[in-house]
Amino acid sequence: MGRLIKNHWARLIVLTASVYQVGSAIEAFIWPKIFWDLWTKNLDGAVKPIPILQILNLVMGLVGIAWEYPLKYIAGTFPHRSIEFRLLLYPLSSLFAALIYQGTNAALYYLVGIAVYFWAYSEGEVSYS
Repeated sequence: MGRLIKNHWARLIVLTASVYQVGSAIEAFIWPKIFWDLWTKNLDGAVKPIPILQILNLVMGLVGIAWEYPLKYIAGTFPHRSIEFRLLLYPLSSLFAALIYQGTNAALYYLVGIAVYFWAYSEGEVSYS
């Protein structure tokens, strides 16, 4: 058996979360709902009448797909090879996904991916993909 390359495993987890986030953003355009509206109605303005959170989720999901797949223009650049940039971007993506009702699973996937990326970073792994 070989060694577990954690940054590749995290890449697949985050890629799954990004695809799920794009799907949940599209669904949130149809059925806008804040996940936390049980406790407060203050965030309802972020999803209707102007779909701010849906657009942010769609953009962050597409950025995650382009970064992890990778898109031709991003592949090989310093931010693409850096685990630190991922550890800065994906908590924000997770926060946006957690705010809409449809994106809670994507937020949990992001958190697992962030934990695995941090594990890889703490062991000194370097991303070359």
